[in-house]
This record gives sequence, C-alpha cells and structure tokens, in this order.
Amino acid sequence: MTLALRHQNLWQKKNQQYGTAGGTLRRVQIGNALSAFGSGFTVPYMFVYVSAVRGLGSMTAWLVFTLFALAALVALPLAGRGIDRYGARPVLVAGAVTAAAGALAFGHASGSGHILMSAFLFGAGVAAVQPALATMIVRCSTRETRAHAFALQFTLVNLGMGIGALIGGQIVDVSRPASLTLLFTVEAIMFLVLAAVTGTIRMPAAAAAPAVVVAKPKSELRTLLADKAMVRICLLAGLIFFTCYGQFESGVAAYATDVVGTSPSVLGLALGVNTLAIVVLQMIVVRITARRRRSTAIAATGVVWLSAWAAAAVAGLVSGGTVATAAMLSVYMLFGVGEALLAPTLGPIIADLAPAHLLGSYNAAFALVKQVAIAMGPAAGVLLVGAGLPAEYIVVMAGCTVLIVVLAVRLRTQLTGAQDNAVRRTRVVTTSVEPRLAAELRPAA
Repeated sequence: MTLALRHQNLWQKKNQQYGTAGGTLRRVQIGNALSAFGSGFTVPYMFVYVSAVRGLGSMTAWLVFTLFALAALVALPLAGRGIDRYGARPVLVAGAVTAAAGALAFGHASGSGHILMSAFLFGAGVAAVQPALATMIVRCSTRETRAHAFALQFTLVNLGMGIGALIGGQIVDVSRPASLTLLFTVEAIMFLVLAAVTGTIRMPAAAAAPAVVVAKPKSELRTLLADKAMVRICLLAGLIFFTCYGQFESGVAAYATDVVGTSPSVLGLALGVNTLAIVVLQMIVVRITARRRRSTAIAATGVVWLSAWAAAAVAGLVSGGTVATAAMLSVYMLFGVGEALLAPTLGPIIADLAPAHLLGSYNAAFALVKQVAIAMGPAAGVLLVGAGLPAEYIVVMAGCTVLIVVLAVRLRTQLTGAQDNAVRRTRVVTTSVEPRLAAELRPAA
C-alpha cells in the first residue's frame, strides 16, 4: 500500500510539473507570436523608410542593416552570459524593453545620427530576445516534445509576421511619414506585450548538474570552441542562413525583379506562398522528422533548396512569362518546405549539445552566427545581381546548397545517437509481479 501511494504521489508531482511547464510554454509562444506580428508591420518597409520616406539615401539604409549586425555582435555574448547567470526571463524582459525603445525612437527619427543610434538600440534588443526565447522553450519542454515546440514557434512567427505585413501594407503610405511612424509604434507596443506576457511567468527549475569534482572551469568561449560538434553545427548554420534567409528578401527579390521581370504584386504573392507552405506543412513535417535523423532532415533541406535554385534558373531563362512567374512562385514555396524541415532540428540539436549551465551561451552563439550570416547574405546577393551576373549568382548559391548537404551528412559523425535523434524510445511491457515500462533503444531510419 505504501509503495502504491509513493507511485501515486510521484505521478502527481510529474503531472503538476509538466502542466506548469506546458502553461508557461504556451505563454512564451503567444508572446513570441505577438512580437512577430509587430515585426511584420515594419520589416518589409525598413529600407524604403530610411532611404525614401526620411530621404537619407540607400547608403544610410544599408548602414542601418549593418548596425543591426554590429548590435548583435555586442549584445549576444552579454545576453548569453546573463541567461546562464540570472535566467532567461530577466534577459528577455530587458531585451524586449530595449527593442521597444529602439523601435519607437526609430519611427520618430529624422536625421542620420538619430536613426543610426536608434537602429543600434533596436538591433541590440532584438538580438537579446532570441536566445532568451530559445532557452525558455528548452526549459519548458522535454526531449520528446522539444522538436514540436520549436516547430510551433517557427510556425507562429511566420504566421504573425505574415499577418502583420498584410495589415501593415494597408496602412503604409510613403508620402506620409506618419504612417510609418505608426507602424514602428505598433511594433514597440508588441515588444512591450512580449515583456508583459513573459515577465510574469514562473519558469520550471533547470535540471541540477551532477555533483562532481572538476578542475578550474573553462570560460564559456573556450568551452564552445572546444566543442567540435557545436563548431560544426555553427558553420553549417551560418551557411544555411547565408544561403536561404540572407537571400530571401534581398538577392532573390533583386533577381526576381531585375532578371525575371517579376512585378511587386507577384513578389508579394510569392512571400504569401512561402508563409502558407510553412503554416500548412510544419506540423506534418514534425511527425515525419520525429523518426528520422536530424542530420538527414538538414541534408534533405539542402536538396529541396537546390530544387529551388534550379527553378530560379529556369525563371531567368524564360523571363517575363507565365512559366517564369510559376517558377518564381515555386522558388518561394520550396524555400518554405526547407524552412519547415529545419525548424524542428537546429534548435533541439543546440539544446542537446549545450551543458545545462551554458544553455544561454550556446543559444546566444547560435543566434550570433544567424545574425552575421543573414547580414552578409544580402551584400553578396545584391552585389552579384546588381553587377549583371545573375547566372553566377545562381551557380554560387547552388554550390552553397550542395555544401549544406555535404556538411549535414558529415555532421552525423560529430553527433551522438541521441543528439542526432538516431534512437527512439518504444514502450515494452515486461512480465513481473508489478508491470512496468522499459525503454528499448532502436536505430531510426
């Protein structure tokens, strides 16, 4: 009787813990979706806001995006260290408030100095929010539910940004600076909502590290650099974000308009197709990848994106017609399929690689690689297309995509079976006086 009561109490405690974590995770996801909704109001219009609405020229507009990357370089190491020492919640709140202040100042700025200072503040806040959110998702999920949690986050972010961009497009008027100011004010409010929603939650306690006697601990940076698997995944992630996300709204858009002759309305439709592909396919892809190696899913992403670049090449060859339009729409759709494959893989790999006490630093390092790669992507894409080298642009990007496949396959040798999702748990009922559940490890496909 005593044994039965002990088991009952144990299950009650677990249910309470998971219920609390589940409620916390839902609040994190809601706050994240709302902040993405606010970002959708402004992201598509930042360049035109600086260069045309404020009349500061394209050079200042490019400096704004450069400052976003520089702000990430400054903020992310501090954010990672802060998460590991003080927790993800205070860093997230501080980052969201900073981003809100930056967005509000950015929307009211007029001169170059004012707008560049606002951009740095804005970029630093956004950069700090990313690893904090990733860490909170890890803390509120288990190894079995983590891929689904990251996939849902990605879906909500895309859906929020898509809806925000759609509504923002109805408000924006380049002849009225006040309309752009309104958009940035909305984004500032959404970041404050994120701070309010996530700043009052109770995070589940982190798993206690085993009590062992160790030598003088290494610094966060030395630990990261000594982790060969982490270095490999960062290099691979950098290539991924450079080749896809860094081209998505710059190089590919320039190629579509200048080479293929795609109209702005069709380009907007293509962005909608990309979002729709992610929203429709994401949860289906999660179930498919749940029984596959993560490295296989990343390699499959490269194959899908290689098809996208092939479709872009076809569009360039038959520019100006219905076939070219269909090809460009398929480019954005295929990018969405690849993004859906990545969402449940990269975040969980980082979570499994990171020591418990350095989870914030690992997430910050991953976010830093992402920011730098995305900042470098537009420069390379627009430079090649703008120089009249569209064929060379497609060849370079296709080559980078092939390299993604190769590095993903080679990553398999650097990850353990658990980190690569190469094993799965199956329930086996054993015959004994008291039935129990046992875990059997089996290779995944």
